[in-house]
Amino acid sequence: MSKPISRDDALFRQRFLSCCGLYKVAIDGDWGPRTDAAEARFFEDTARIAEREGRFDPRSEAQIATLRLDAQSAARRSLSAIRAALGPDLEARIISATRSYAEQDRLFRQGRFGNPGPRVTNARGGGSWHNFGLAWDIGLFERGRYIADDVAPYRRAGPAGRIAGVEWGGDWKSFPDAPHYQFSTAGRTIAAARTAFEAGCRG
Repeated sequence: MSKPISRDDALFRQRFLSCCGLYKVAIDGDWGPRTDAAEARFFEDTARIAEREGRFDPRSEAQIATLRLDAQSAARRSLSAIRAALGPDLEARIISATRSYAEQDRLFRQGRFGNPGPRVTNARGGGSWHNFGLAWDIGLFERGRYIADDVAPYRRAGPAGRIAGVEWGGDWKSFPDAPHYQFSTAGRTIAAARTAFEAGCRG
């Protein structure tokens, strides 16, 4: 059965699956059997990666499963390294990963234009590495309590999570983001990444 989804979300998902090498026909926003088949293969591959690299808590697992396949292995290895470095008193979990353009726009509107809540991002849809299945944020927990306001533990975790193939947002000069990690972008700009993503990473 084809998935009931808006055209914008279907278009986003087809682009994502194409970048994973799984969706190889026209990217048209029409969710049909070929999109279903690519989606099924994606989750099969996700399960194989989890089996190979090791599994984590349910929230981390749910977020990792939103990442591109090439980023999933890196995210799992990075999280393993962070957990090993922090020891038993702190637990690291992946609490946010891929966001569609529409989800990013909703997040951008938070705290702006009369909407409630704090501002949590300066990026509109298509302007965040999260929009391309390449980025994730960790949360640190002490005896189950989420550490939101103390950046020191996140800075302690950062160097451990900065493994080969993974960049750490804490290294950024203009807007350091200590909970943020991303699959290596090899010097690409956001604009270049968006162009590639919207073409399904083809060409």
